[in-house]
Amino acid sequence: MHTDPAEPLVLSEKAPHDEVIHLPAPTVWPFVLSLGTAFMLAALVTSEVLGILGFVLFLCGAVGWFFEVFPHERHIDVPVTVKEVGVVTSRSLHQRLPTSDLHRKILPVETFHIGTGVKGGIVGGIAMILPATLFGLLKHHSLWYSANLLAAGGFVSWVGASDTFLSQFHWQGLLAAIAIHGFISLLVGLLYGAMLPMYPRYPIVTAGIVVPLLFTGITRSALGVISPILNARIDWFWFVLSQISFGLVCGFVVNLQAKVRTPQFQALPFSIRAGLHGSVPLDSTTNDTEPKDDAR
Repeated sequence: MHTDPAEPLVLSEKAPHDEVIHLPAPTVWPFVLSLGTAFMLAALVTSEVLGILGFVLFLCGAVGWFFEVFPHERHIDVPVTVKEVGVVTSRSLHQRLPTSDLHRKILPVETFHIGTGVKGGIVGGIAMILPATLFGLLKHHSLWYSANLLAAGGFVSWVGASDTFLSQFHWQGLLAAIAIHGFISLLVGLLYGAMLPMYPRYPIVTAGIVVPLLFTGITRSALGVISPILNARIDWFWFVLSQISFGLVCGFVVNLQAKVRTPQFQALPFSIRAGLHGSVPLDSTTNDTEPKDDAR
């Protein structure tokens, strides 16, 4: 038994230096197979050439991988390296702090109410309309161009419509744009309400600049594959400006709201967590299993 903490404890495996481990040999064919599959799927919305290349890679990967494991799986011998590891500690005793069911914290300890994200999404969505409308006025001399362009995401026949058509007022385009814009704004607002408490420093910078830039990059990459025509009609400078407007306003509104503590008693029965049976202090560090004096 090792009792002296100052003396290093040496852990080693006594094995001969010529010992080897029999392992499956590394192979590139699974990567080639998956790459070919990805190319064939991408060819559904791009070009036939990419699909042919994907099929060739898929076939090569399947055949190559087959011969890696049949009729016998290919292995390699890896030599064993014997290494001594010295473990030194300055402690002679191991002490445990008193714990309870409420000892472990859930992070973040404080968060925003779900209604906070809804408020931020509504106000941010309204603020986003200003640069979008300004873009339509300056580029196409129309108040309705941006709304109709957004509605084109729901009406496939509008994607290739002329600028004159998109510059005119269409009640169905306005309703579709309001529905799409409102739905996305509420979802992103809820995301901001859940995300901002996790950033300890400068949350407005993250919510107002970093997140909109990431969202713009994802949107542009997806539209380039899903709808290249719609992707070519979007002015990305004004799109980024609209996203930053949403992020700054939504993040500011969300950050103004009061935070609520997250429930720190998931280990307790549902009746207590639901408030049906008594109450438990959040920061309690002792168990309620000790007998109580009824006369106290």
